[in-house]
Amino acid sequence: AGQVVYHSHEGELDLYAIGEARRRALLRMEWGLVHQNPRDGLRLGVSAGANIGERLMALGERHYGQLRAAGQDWMGRVELEPRRIDDAPKTFSGGMQQRLQIARTLVTRPNLVFMDEPTGGLDVSVQARLLDMLRTLVRELGLSVILVTHDLAVARLLAHRLMVMRRGQVVETGLTDQILDDPQHAYTQLLVSSVLTP
Repeated sequence: AGQVVYHSHEGELDLYAIGEARRRALLRMEWGLVHQNPRDGLRLGVSAGANIGERLMALGERHYGQLRAAGQDWMGRVELEPRRIDDAPKTFSGGMQQRLQIARTLVTRPNLVFMDEPTGGLDVSVQARLLDMLRTLVRELGLSVILVTHDLAVARLLAHRLMVMRRGQVVETGLTDQILDDPQHAYTQLLVSSVLTP
């Protein structure tokens, strides 16, 4: 069946061998997840600040002033107005909700972040700003990110290494620029040519 090995502070963990409760704990403590639809990654019934503070509370932070300060700091980092900390996420635009979800995910500085089409469904101008912000945060925080995308421009901008999959099977892997500039597998060649062809 194979293995998926994660190097935790506890040592190597086979993710297929550990239980569901342990996987949930890893997601809460060491991993982050950014959904394509930000509404899947936010609690819409609580404020923007509560969304960010909730993950810190899961790690044991209880001081209201520190939770609020962290919320305002992270809202600023993702280019949201810190004064909107008490506003509900449903009052934000789609791009703003995505930035709030990113703040909620990154506030705990996870070891590994999974991003599923983080710019999907957003206007091109909003996508460009979000990608620029993501690239800056990934570099500044030294994050390890697994990014799922069908957009090769997003892959080129954010990914150092690329894994091309077709029908659940890996067909090519390597450095992103190398694969996109000189694809070896027929499927990768088709993907790259479909983007380049007007």
